[in-house]
Amino acid sequence: MEPNLNLSPVDKYIVKPINQFISQSTTGGIVLFVAAVIAIFFANSPWAEAYSSIWHHEIGVSFGDLELKMSLHHWINDGLMAIFFFVVGLELKRELTNGELASPKKAMLPIIAAIGGMVFPALIYAIFNGGTDAAHGWGIPMATDIAFALGVMYLLGNKVPLSLKVFLTALAIVDDLGAVLVIALFYTSDLNLMYLSIGIGLFILLLLCNKLGFKSTIFYAIIGIGGIWLAFLLSGVHATIAAVLAAFAIPANARVNEGYFSFKINELRERFFAIDPKDKQPNLTGEQIHIIEEMRELTKDALPPSQRLEHEMHGFVSFIVMPIFALCNAAIPISIDGGISAVTIGVALGLLVGKVIGVFGLIALIIKLKVVPKPEGMTMRNLLGVGFLASIGFTMSLFVTELAFDVNKHPDFPDQAKLGIIVASLVGGLIGFFILSKTGNTKK
Repeated sequence: MEPNLNLSPVDKYIVKPINQFISQSTTGGIVLFVAAVIAIFFANSPWAEAYSSIWHHEIGVSFGDLELKMSLHHWINDGLMAIFFFVVGLELKRELTNGELASPKKAMLPIIAAIGGMVFPALIYAIFNGGTDAAHGWGIPMATDIAFALGVMYLLGNKVPLSLKVFLTALAIVDDLGAVLVIALFYTSDLNLMYLSIGIGLFILLLLCNKLGFKSTIFYAIIGIGGIWLAFLLSGVHATIAAVLAAFAIPANARVNEGYFSFKINELRERFFAIDPKDKQPNLTGEQIHIIEEMRELTKDALPPSQRLEHEMHGFVSFIVMPIFALCNAAIPISIDGGISAVTIGVALGLLVGKVIGVFGLIALIIKLKVVPKPEGMTMRNLLGVGFLASIGFTMSLFVTELAFDVNKHPDFPDQAKLGIIVASLVGGLIGFFILSKTGNTKK
């Protein structure tokens, strides 16, 4: 018989239900959606001006003669979102080292889908805004929000085959990499080569430390945040790029291998149960405590630092970073009194039409031409559903919007783009959910 847990009422009725809620795949998307709704509500309420002023409050940090002073809005987008991009970098590294992107054969389909899902939205946006002052926003509809898209898919449970979930995950991660490259190459301000050189030098230092076997996550955090992030921030390259680079420098191999871990943990387990407490009290003996400490250290050493960080930071990003970002950036005043702008149309159709053409159309074509085999469980119908889920561009699209336009010259463009993002993400998510809910987990 399995032994019962000795749970207190607080653990049983508060802590455990909260942990179960947080651990669900859809929870992050739900929290992000609620934060976006709150932001939109305040942006269209009598308190809109007061709400906006919160995010424009300036905060400064001094380092001797050097002073960094930015609005709260900029601290969130340049600082807090760097943590989001750090986790994106860790996810990408995991997929490239031992995930779906590690094998060229497995990686081909999601990479082609991601490229198509970036190129066609940009082209559609350019059709409506090319040659205008808003042309620089072509990168906005290129992104897919992995949290929202996967959240919608996981709501369907077993109706969606595992292969399709893996395909969408890999697609979204490659899509994130594409967005990072677009930000680095096309949405970077004037460069300060001195600070950029310092940042690159520190990145090379972390890579060398990785090769030499340094495993301390604190060391990588200090150099990554205090060095690379700050240097890139001052260089003119967007600071979130530094977060991705720092993530790639984190070691992906553990101190102890799987075989040694399995052998040693069994040995410690046998030693633990072989001890007969003399006093028969619920407290552990000193030797048992020592064994538990050994188990804890062994478990820590068996986890690669990159995967441990990804796991530990995922909750913080999902429930702190992204909701705060949404509260700050999704505050969109909705008004169509002056008609729907070309920016809104370009972003909305770029996401809704461009993503579907790029993901569904392109993949369906290469499967028909037998360039790559169709994954098991994938049908044309559920591939179409994935195409619509890919049109949920929320977080990354909002982020690129903040970089694409000069608000001093064109203050209306960001809100127009955000309206297109919200509409496309909502419509695409609903259509994708409806299509996938009708397919079932069958081969057709």
